[in-house]
Amino acid sequence: MKKLIYSIIMTVFACCFAASASAYECFGNCGTLGADGVVTAPPGGGDYQYVTTSGGEMGGGSLHVNGINETNGSRYVSDSFSVSAGDSLHFYFNYITSDGAAGYTDYAWVALRPLNGGADLILFTARSTPKGNTVPGFELPGLADGVVLSPGSTPIINGAPVWGPLGGSSGDCFTGSGCGYTDWIGMDYIFADGGIYNLIFGVTNVFDTAYDSGLAFAGVTVNDKPIDKPTAVSEPATLTLMLASLGLVGALRRRNKAPTA
Repeated sequence: MKKLIYSIIMTVFACCFAASASAYECFGNCGTLGADGVVTAPPGGGDYQYVTTSGGEMGGGSLHVNGINETNGSRYVSDSFSVSAGDSLHFYFNYITSDGAAGYTDYAWVALRPLNGGADLILFTARSTPKGNTVPGFELPGLADGVVLSPGSTPIINGAPVWGPLGGSSGDCFTGSGCGYTDWIGMDYIFADGGIYNLIFGVTNVFDTAYDSGLAFAGVTVNDKPIDKPTAVSEPATLTLMLASLGLVGALRRRNKAPTA
């Protein structure tokens, strides 16, 4: 009977932990928002998710690139999902920046993390620049094999971007050039290898912690099926489950101690 009670207790706590823990994570400042300022609703409508350097953690969105002094930022790690070779990943992104100065050029990135322990695959990088394309970011990894952007050109739409997730930098621009947003860009990627992956979105300040930047993203699908967040059991529900299970353990103990006729 003691072994049975111990087994029940361990199962209860394991189930409650699994139910209350979410597989997706945010390091720094992440959120969900509708059309706001220069960032319109994404293609297809609805809300979008974002990561921003405003309120980010030191090193939170860094790729740790040699020669680049990254400071604070954020990254969002999706729930895990399974794919086969040849499957298609699709989403939209929009890079927004208030820092276009040389030497202070912020950047954003998206990567796939294989859960078999392999190295992250950087799908693309985006970086502030006063002219030319933001993707791929200069001095950063280029487009991964199998990535296609639509449209293929990604220049900044110049101006001091008004966007809430930029915090105090909303409506501001450090140099008057190189600031703005890319508008929504489609990204498609064909998986070369099957497996289980996380999708990571990151953004970081460079050299300073002022004049923030962000990356909005939406419509993440694999073979046209959304990658959904897991439904987490609320803390009250988890507590109720634990108490009910412990009550069952108590009942078993009383039954075990009850005198026999």
